[in-house]
Amino acid sequence: MCGHASGKTAVAPKQADDEHMLDLIPPALVLAGSAVVVVAAAVAAVHAALYKDEVRAAIGWVAVIILVPLVGSLLYYLIGINRIRRRAVALRRERERMMVPLPPGWLQPAEVKEILGGSADASAVANLVEKVTSLPLLGGNRVRPLLNGDEAYPAMLDSIAGARQSISLTTYIFDSDVWGRRFVDALSAARARGVEVRVLIDAVGARYSRPPVIRLLQGRGIQAELFLPPRFSTLLFPSFNLRNHRKVMVVDGCVGFTGGMNIREGFVLAESPAYPGIDLHFQVEGPVVRHLQEIFAEDWEFTTAESLWGPEWFPRLSPVGSSIARGIADGPDDDLDVLTFTLLGALASARRSIRIVTPYFLPDLPLVYALNAAALGGLEVDIVVPEEGNLRLVNWAMRGQIPQVLRHGCRVWLSPAAPFDHSKIAVMDDYWTLFGSTNWDPRSLKLNFELNVECYDRELARRMNELVDSKIARSRRLTLEEVENRGFALRLRDGAARLLTPYL
Repeated sequence: MCGHASGKTAVAPKQADDEHMLDLIPPALVLAGSAVVVVAAAVAAVHAALYKDEVRAAIGWVAVIILVPLVGSLLYYLIGINRIRRRAVALRRERERMMVPLPPGWLQPAEVKEILGGSADASAVANLVEKVTSLPLLGGNRVRPLLNGDEAYPAMLDSIAGARQSISLTTYIFDSDVWGRRFVDALSAARARGVEVRVLIDAVGARYSRPPVIRLLQGRGIQAELFLPPRFSTLLFPSFNLRNHRKVMVVDGCVGFTGGMNIREGFVLAESPAYPGIDLHFQVEGPVVRHLQEIFAEDWEFTTAESLWGPEWFPRLSPVGSSIARGIADGPDDDLDVLTFTLLGALASARRSIRIVTPYFLPDLPLVYALNAAALGGLEVDIVVPEEGNLRLVNWAMRGQIPQVLRHGCRVWLSPAAPFDHSKIAVMDDYWTLFGSTNWDPRSLKLNFELNVECYDRELARRMNELVDSKIARSRRLTLEEVENRGFALRLRDGAARLLTPYL
């Protein structure tokens, strides 16, 4: 006989052990755990629906939380909640209680119209930016453009050498190369003279060179700190870090330097670096320097809890020139979307021309619509970007998005691949210039801490328009036909890369 059926299904030993283990978990504990997961998911989903300003972000988070409640809720807790914004609001309130009186040169927006010869458009932009920044527009400034590290670094080092009271310096990248070490030596010498020195470097940007320059600075006794150093959540998800992309140096509270340039020898073309880059920095003097110092002081207090609101950091500033200017802080805190509003206001007020130079051009739809509306309205809209970017994925995404502006009359110019153009300026008509650290991409406009300066100055605008003209003369024009006639594989690659735009 072949054996008898027992009437029971055989169970593998491992499966039986697993089922036995599950039987050991009290049903009440399983029910309680499930309830915790459901409640946590519900709270996270409600929070995302209420506090995420962008609909796409809110929908994405709610979908993840519903589909994978435990993992989605944990992810949202770790990287979805903007705790920086909450802390920044508290610091801003404390700062307002400690404010020194406003410097001389404070102008009403209507006064800009008179100074610029009756330009109502300039007055409109000035009024809008004042409302979104809550900062006054200041006259009596002098702004000096500095081309590349060849001009900027010696000017900065000379200013450090002449410092008598204080030096504040913040930057995204501070390499420990030959030029970085010159800055370390100069800062160390200033400290030895009794100058108060504070240096703030972004924690991610500090990783670009070895040894990290923070060690060299601290080894010389300089008070240097990292902005948002890695913690548990940022170690797990480093791409979601909110970085300090600002580049600011203020000496004795009265001479400022800012723009788009990091501290690295690649920007000194006279050194014939292996990876050359060109960029633009600005030396600023006059009342607006206080705005630069305020922004540094806020970042420093955010990082170290040390307040720098003393007279050695904020001396009384006298008018020294004719530029009307204002510092514009932008970031994922209580300054969220400040620069986006500024750009939209300036684009809407332009009447003749819009000139943009940026290494990364991935604007969101409102800015794309504003540029297209200007071009359709008959304005000359010129956008200068590198032929080949230093970030391949971003370069592909740019090629996937650029047709959106080419179709409506904007002109796109591709600057030579080398040296890589890292400049960031915008010029509207013949009176308004914006310079600073912000790129035209979501990371700069939404996720990073940035600093820019707006200037109402016809002479500066003329010089910047000439600079843009020189860049265009060395560039080639990209046409819609060229972009659309590429092979299917290239267009698919660029289209897929464009889907990652919110995270680039």
